[in-house]
Amino acid sequence: MNFPVTTSSALSQRQPASILFAFEKERLGGPPTVKSLLRNVGPKEFHGSERQVLLLHTGGKLAPQRLLLVGLGKRDEFTSETMRRAVGAAVKTLRDAGIERAAVQVNENVDDSLQAIVEAAILATYKFRQFKPDDDDATELKSLTLCLPARTDLKAAKRSIADAQIVADATNQAREIGNLPGNIVTPRVMAEYARTLAAESGLVCTVLAKKELEKGGFGGLLAVGGGSVNEPHLIVLEYFGAKDGAPIALVGKAITFDSGGISIKPADKMDEMKFDKCGGVAVLAIMKAVAALKLPLNIIGVISSAENMPSATSYRPGDIVTSYRGKDKRGVTIEVLNTDAEGRIVLGDALAYARERGATTIIDFATLTGACVVALGSIAAGLMGNDDALQDKIRASGERTGDRVWPLPLWQEYKNKIKSDVADIKNTGGRYGGAITAAAFLAKYVGDTPWAHLDIAGTAWTTEELPYLTKGATGFGVRLVIDLLRRWS
Repeated sequence: MNFPVTTSSALSQRQPASILFAFEKERLGGPPTVKSLLRNVGPKEFHGSERQVLLLHTGGKLAPQRLLLVGLGKRDEFTSETMRRAVGAAVKTLRDAGIERAAVQVNENVDDSLQAIVEAAILATYKFRQFKPDDDDATELKSLTLCLPARTDLKAAKRSIADAQIVADATNQAREIGNLPGNIVTPRVMAEYARTLAAESGLVCTVLAKKELEKGGFGGLLAVGGGSVNEPHLIVLEYFGAKDGAPIALVGKAITFDSGGISIKPADKMDEMKFDKCGGVAVLAIMKAVAALKLPLNIIGVISSAENMPSATSYRPGDIVTSYRGKDKRGVTIEVLNTDAEGRIVLGDALAYARERGATTIIDFATLTGACVVALGSIAAGLMGNDDALQDKIRASGERTGDRVWPLPLWQEYKNKIKSDVADIKNTGGRYGGAITAAAFLAKYVGDTPWAHLDIAGTAWTTEELPYLTKGATGFGVRLVIDLLRRWS
């Protein structure tokens, strides 16, 4: 999508449509012709409530052929997320009306609004079409002219727009890969995505396939992936944006399909388990954006990828697995009680590896537990960890980007629930507090390294249309973490 910029009013643009925002119960300003057009609009038709839209034909009285009025809700409740939702509603309305070009008036908090408008416009136009390319004849918005206040620094505005495009495009790439089914994306294919990304973006990519995993002692990843003909892979991407300094580690769970293994899942909604790779996919997309934005940081992305399938070679309930040993040659031993609690096992190997690589901070992303969905629904991801300052920063980035998170406790009592009689830990602490006991399992691998865990099981995909997202993978976490990293210093 193109985003031309101008300091002329949206009402002067000869476009098929111009978008005007309005706060709830506030009168729209403008020339007499606008007031004339609005004279017959009743309060029930449009009064500026959040995401309310009204498309009016101008009848040749104004330069644009149509005015699209979009509500922002109450002025004192306005945020960047309000703007994203409003733009999502606008873009979808224009799409349904068959409009390819439009202009939008930007008046409120220009810098933040620009980012929100560009992100939402790009995110709202995405649709997964790979296997049904001829089914959708809807018109896509191809150009959105951004009409800025006079005396706006257009050079700075264009930089903000370009950065927002990078982040939104990376998010859409995460959505595209996330939506692909398990017969298309296997751990080997995930590794190929990483290699391609590295070649295009100047990253360093290392892939450990089965033989390298066996040699390195990655027992957790090998156990989970042992039941599938699609062998597991550990994927490492490195970005060097600073002259020196230990890296920040981003760790992702990428189970390309999760049947539950021997502890097989119910058939209902098992098809959604193609989304169990979304944590690892988020790491891929973040690394892509980090390289494009040239952030002055050193970052390592570690993706633990496997397919969890039942077979004669699957790991079993009752097995004892030894996770990544590393240089100290003493891996954590795990009593397996449920093979469907596999995400924490593959993440354990990846977290231990990231810590061994000297990471100063570790953030992991995983569609880890149904318990987190029960606790928080699809509105927010669960946030746990061992560093309050890091969690506060993540929460703030979540509020700014709309990728919201909510903290859950990680007290010693929860850690006690995963103690095993026959191994160091067991891979489930029971039904209650399941999101937290899963995080307690992960905490075993990070030690004192500042660490945050994002359980994105409820937010990684959506089964309903959202203001600027469609059904399917959401790319959750990409915009959040990019915002966090841009403010890192």
